[in-house]
Amino acid sequence: MFSTFINIFKIPELRNKVLFTLAMLAIYRIGFYVPVPGVDQRAMGTGSAPGGSGFGDLARQFQILTGGNLQRSTIFGLGIMPYISASIIFQLLATFVPSLEKLAREGETGRKKINEYTRYATVGLCIIQGMIWLRYLADSQFVFPNYTGRFLGLSFGYFVFSLMILTTGTIFLMWLGEQIDEYGIGNGISLIIMAGIVTDIPGAVIYIWQNLNLGRTANPDAIDIPKVVILIVMFVAIVAGAILITQGQRRIPIQQAKQTRGRRVYGGQRQYLPLRVNHGGVMPIIFASSMLIFPGLLFNAAANSMIWPRSFWSFLSESFGQSEYIYIVSYVVAVYFFAYFWTTVQFRPKEMANSLRDYGSFIPGLRPGKRTADYLERVMGRITYVGAAFLALIALIPTLVTDWLRVPFTVSTLLGGTGLLIVVSVALDLVQRIEANLIMRNYEGFLGSEGPIKGSRT
Repeated sequence: MFSTFINIFKIPELRNKVLFTLAMLAIYRIGFYVPVPGVDQRAMGTGSAPGGSGFGDLARQFQILTGGNLQRSTIFGLGIMPYISASIIFQLLATFVPSLEKLAREGETGRKKINEYTRYATVGLCIIQGMIWLRYLADSQFVFPNYTGRFLGLSFGYFVFSLMILTTGTIFLMWLGEQIDEYGIGNGISLIIMAGIVTDIPGAVIYIWQNLNLGRTANPDAIDIPKVVILIVMFVAIVAGAILITQGQRRIPIQQAKQTRGRRVYGGQRQYLPLRVNHGGVMPIIFASSMLIFPGLLFNAAANSMIWPRSFWSFLSESFGQSEYIYIVSYVVAVYFFAYFWTTVQFRPKEMANSLRDYGSFIPGLRPGKRTADYLERVMGRITYVGAAFLALIALIPTLVTDWLRVPFTVSTLLGGTGLLIVVSVALDLVQRIEANLIMRNYEGFLGSEGPIKGSRT
């Protein structure tokens, strides 16, 4: 592997791409620590910032999924989430709105037009999310008194200025991602999100080291050697399982029809149609996590108001805590629902069956057309069930480990959740792209003579 890293820098084009990508990520990390003017960062850092509340959960989800950090209130506080949300919205609308569906089929020209609409929607979402966050800062008294006023608790000039900073920060992150796509290597937006997740790993390791108890103690909350060993073993096992499921495929045999032209026979090759086990990626977890934040917020607000009966709302608010049974069951159900929903939106068996028929290919034992589409839909439904079960397990591991080993949630998130899946997926994609560049120039990849990383086949 060391020789592979040396080979990367032997190729001028690949070396420039890697260095450019690292430079863009370094710029992102610098901006990550530039605060928004007028906000009392010291007060937010002393524990007054969102903690275990529902808004604290929302802030942590933003940090994991977007590369931003609402708890620090920096110029990149909103992260890349508005752009991701806008992309998902237009991706879903393209399956229902005829005009967008027509644009999506026009190739590169249509995609550029949809990307333009996505950027406009990103600005709108930045304004909405920025207004919510600034109102929260004003209500929590994290803004210096000379900047407060009657407009959402802030002076109008300061509100507009801060909203422009947050919006510009997100647009700049979007631009950084596009520059990485064009001049660097890997998916720019995904690399920005992964960089925000990976930077939390040293803090968790330092916490374990500083709180490591080598002596004998009866305190169950102490981090001792057995706990550290269990955490390391679980981390390795979960990463291996995440790679297996991410790369896992169900290979459907495809037979190409034979064609006779003169005295020659063309076609007849046997190929495979790969269907991913985890077709939805991390999207089901993202949707489920985002959806289950709001019930706790709403029930908590109802319990603190004069809405009757307050005891009932308090019970519901406590039941949607992250370690509660009702929350866990709701989380699993939501992951399954969104896994099938995302697969239904993205996977189109009828179009796939028609494409196979048009290219003169067929699945052995099945007629082209409706029977092929029904078979693909049935197989995809079965493997989605397995993929959703794995996603639900990965998503719940941090909560279960926190309760079982009694370690902080910031440490247990290294063992699962959305962050781990994002890091594994982006790292695999980056390694495969680097391997493709090396093999194209007659260099060995990360696995040497064994060839590039391949998916598990069933």
